[in-house]
Amino acid sequence: MKCPFCGSLDTQVIDSRVNEAGDAIRRRRRCADCDKRFTTWETAELRPPQIVKTNGTREDFSEAKLRESFRRALHKRPVSTELVDAAVNRIRQHLLTLGEREVPAREIGEMVMIELKKLDKIAYIRFASVYRSFQDVDDFRDVIRDIDQP
Repeated sequence: MKCPFCGSLDTQVIDSRVNEAGDAIRRRRRCADCDKRFTTWETAELRPPQIVKTNGTREDFSEAKLRESFRRALHKRPVSTELVDAAVNRIRQHLLTLGEREVPAREIGEMVMIELKKLDKIAYIRFASVYRSFQDVDDFRDVIRDIDQP
């Protein structure tokens, strides 16, 4: 590890500790040349997969876009931000555990529908109407029937 003070590559670890959450290691280091001390953190780098859109283009996973989908579907609905955050985190975690480099956008849309169905039935119908491109009232009836079934 390069010393941030003098740029020397001759540094040594003098103390290592795992953080309270257990997902990072804090290391105290000392530079052998300038004798200054500094801290580094070691964490696992988890990269969400790329999203393959229906037209074949690829883009990086965007938590902001995912949140926006929830925000639009839940507009003026009585669902707390904490519940939305938890749903977004579940989807993000699921994507990370898949271990795939690419995931179709359709798969993420289905995950959003599952989460919205648990959060708010009206938001679920709103999202489904756009996501599945409803053409007439029968499409709404089908989704409402789907909600009523266990």
